[in-house]
Amino acid sequence: MGQIFLTLLCLVSLKLANAGRVTTSLYVTQFALLAFVLGLCLMFDVPNGDLPRVSHLFLLPLALVGYINFKTNRSPIQAVLIGASLLGFIALSSTHYALPFAQPIADDIRIYGVWVNSIIATALSALCVYALQAEIERTDRLARNLADALWREEFELYYQPQVDRNGRRIGAEALLRWTPAGGKPISPAEFIPAAEQAGLMGRIGYWVLQQAMQTLADWAKNEETRHLTLSVNVSASQFLEDGFERSVLNLIETFGIDPTRLKIELTESVMVANPELVTAKMHVLRAVGIGMALDDFGTGYSSLGYLRQLPLTQLKIDRSFVQSMMENKRSAALVRSIVQMGLDLELDVLAEGVETREQVNFLTQNGCQAYQGFLFGRPVPLDDFMRPAAAAAA
Repeated sequence: MGQIFLTLLCLVSLKLANAGRVTTSLYVTQFALLAFVLGLCLMFDVPNGDLPRVSHLFLLPLALVGYINFKTNRSPIQAVLIGASLLGFIALSSTHYALPFAQPIADDIRIYGVWVNSIIATALSALCVYALQAEIERTDRLARNLADALWREEFELYYQPQVDRNGRRIGAEALLRWTPAGGKPISPAEFIPAAEQAGLMGRIGYWVLQQAMQTLADWAKNEETRHLTLSVNVSASQFLEDGFERSVLNLIETFGIDPTRLKIELTESVMVANPELVTAKMHVLRAVGIGMALDDFGTGYSSLGYLRQLPLTQLKIDRSFVQSMMENKRSAALVRSIVQMGLDLELDVLAEGVETREQVNFLTQNGCQAYQGFLFGRPVPLDDFMRPAAAAAA
């Protein structure tokens, strides 16, 4: 029975992971293993005067796995899994409790299981500790390299086009890329969390704003690009820094740009961090004409009430909804609702992750005004982004 359960668990977890739902796969696996170990302890591994319970030892490596995941995904669900594993270990270590209808395994079998399970659980715990130490060292090394990358000028901004209903470029989103000297490009999904943990996001974010302002200043000199807007992602830690809005205004003055050409993108996680402070900062920036976009709308934890309070100018529909809306009725209904909500609130609505004409047609029919995705252009260096403008000017 146990082998069948574990086999089915592996199949379900693999199916979820292959479908791109890696986080869900991890949660399902951890919950199932926790339930399996607890059931095994309470139903079959019942201690007696001669043989102790040992199956609960597997709860320690399970808690360690949870902690390793928690370092990269600090979710309440993961914290609950860690706590449940540790509490289960303490309770089962301190009592001989078993279910009233328990069916203990015979002692002549358990006498071998005590040794085998203890050895396996100890080995798994040691492996988890090794993996945790390796992850800590990797993160520390990555953080040091990130700090060096700033003065080595290893960062670069890529630009992904944003277009209107007619396919005309109306702007771009600036996306941070990092290629260490002599090395391969490192994914933002890897280095941005490391920069956040190391407290470097403020410095890196300021560099991004400087480069974005320079780009806008250059675009203003060209008839073909002066109408373009540039969107810049700002992390929660950077936005909540004292004086962030003042530094943005100083940069605008230094580079002499039109602030209405700049758009700051915030995720919903920023809204829940400190709603009053976020609102005050946004009003300061909005007062000079800077656009404020809510990125990845629908994937975070914010209340719809924030949409009434915040001086937003744009909603961005998350790519996960766009990519599934043609096959999933719920995603399609959600996209329609987001577009209509944005229109009712007099906000621009932009869909991310657009890859097919079918998606464009659906979005257009439902009132979406702007698009961003591989169908219209991949993120590219500034020189490559400028080539269509240069060709048009010629």
